[in-house]
Amino acid sequence: MTESEIRKLLERQRTFFSTGKTLPVSFRLRQLEKLKRSIQKNEPLLRHALKKDLGKSNMESYMCEIGLTLSELTWMQKHLRSLMRSKRVSTPVAQFAAKSFRSPSPYGTVLIMSPWNYPFLLTIEPLVDAIAAGNTVILKPSAYSPATSEVIRLLIHECFDEKYVATVTGGRAENTHLLSLHFDYIFFTGSQSVGKEVMRKASEHLT
Repeated sequence: MTESEIRKLLERQRTFFSTGKTLPVSFRLRQLEKLKRSIQKNEPLLRHALKKDLGKSNMESYMCEIGLTLSELTWMQKHLRSLMRSKRVSTPVAQFAAKSFRSPSPYGTVLIMSPWNYPFLLTIEPLVDAIAAGNTVILKPSAYSPATSEVIRLLIHECFDEKYVATVTGGRAENTHLLSLHFDYIFFTGSQSVGKEVMRKASEHLT
């Protein structure tokens, strides 16, 4: 995907987020359920891809990647309503006449960059949390686990409109294009050297 295409994709996601459609709990829960059903339906494809990329057995694929992701998904579905509630907090003495509360709200547009060694878990588990929090998301799975990245791309395309959740595949060029843009939050898992570069780029936008 070219820099121009990625920029337009991010702009569409910002526009969609600004409509407020990602905010209601009913919308978030529907998206989580769609994702869960798609994972369950495509589990054989995922197991085959993880075997091809990393030599993982069916048991290891489920125990260390697919099962953990589904567990996170189920937990989030169960607890989302309580996580979204405003919570009373103590009021500073200087504002003694007021009442204070903390109200959880989404960041906006989110980038998820994941590594090759747990390519499904460390891509989709952050996605679960980002969706639950009401964000739009661009996923960038690792180029070093191509079979799993392709299944993730198909799964995401099956579930979501790209103005809400989209996948960008490719290598360093795509990473560079993504990091040159302003995201509101970045999930990154990977090496220390790449992490430093991600932090440097993020700091330019105060991400």
